[in-house]
Amino acid sequence: MNPPSEAHPQEVLLFTLERQRYGLPVEDVRELVRAARLTPLPQAPDVVEGLLNLRGELLPVLDLRRRFRHPARAMSPMDHFIVASAGGRRVGLRVDRAEGLHVVTPGEWDPSPRELPGVGYVAGAAKLPDGLVLVHDLRSFLSEAEALQLDTALGALPEPA
Repeated sequence: MNPPSEAHPQEVLLFTLERQRYGLPVEDVRELVRAARLTPLPQAPDVVEGLLNLRGELLPVLDLRRRFRHPARAMSPMDHFIVASAGGRRVGLRVDRAEGLHVVTPGEWDPSPRELPGVGYVAGAAKLPDGLVLVHDLRSFLSEAEALQLDTALGALPEPA
């Protein structure tokens, strides 16, 4: 994510997970869909919750709860999937609720959280009137080892008939 500038404010999709708000750069977001049953993906890294069949495309759904150290929770019909790009890979992210878009102005942007220890996957923070929102960088969400393990697991899937 490029930090907001006077010429280019940054638009982010706000979402909630366990009553906490987070953000994703809108350029990484492809669409929102209602949560649906996932298919287990054997041999996938722990951060992969399962596979989503989205109009014939199989997308790995990443477990944000595990990554952000929230307690595990069964999927609810009220949950949403954010279909996004994590580097060159399309993925799904299960969230409690997508709140909508917010334009982050330069005055609201703070890049310093990405430099704090233990705050991986963060591009920066948006200082909004009702609280701080960490904006995540999906390009760094999967470690290199996790990405390789996911590629291996996806490669082991049978070809569609």
